[in-house]
Amino acid sequence: MQCPCCRADDTKVIDSRLVGEGDQVRRRRECISCAERFTTYETIELSLPRLLKRDGSCVQFKEEKLRAGMLRALEKRPVRTEQVDAAVNRILNRLRAAGEREISTQILGEWVMAELRALDEIAYVRFASVYRRFQDVVEFQAEIARLKESCDTPHE
Repeated sequence: MQCPCCRADDTKVIDSRLVGEGDQVRRRRECISCAERFTTYETIELSLPRLLKRDGSCVQFKEEKLRAGMLRALEKRPVRTEQVDAAVNRILNRLRAAGEREISTQILGEWVMAELRALDEIAYVRFASVYRRFQDVVEFQAEIARLKESCDTPHE
């Protein structure tokens, strides 16, 4: 690991510990040359499936876009960052577990809507309106009615 201060290549690890949900390692390092200390984070890089869009094109999955879309729907809503992080991680785990090389954006969109619905119903309706391309108020009302109906239905 290269020292960020003097660019020397020789550093030693002073301390290592798991962070997050155990999927990341935090390492405290010290440069042999200048004795400067710094922290690095190590994560497993697993390949995620490519996304098959409605128009038939294929794009690389980008976690930043997923998070940005969810945050846009959650704007000014009472949802903590930790809750969003957990939802994003659940979606990433589902993508990895799918074991597919390609996955449709429709499936991903449904997973996002399920997570948003659990977090905040307003955010869910916001996201659904864009994702499902609502054309008028009637479509909003129909989605809200479905949401209300599922909330009124006793779960067993």
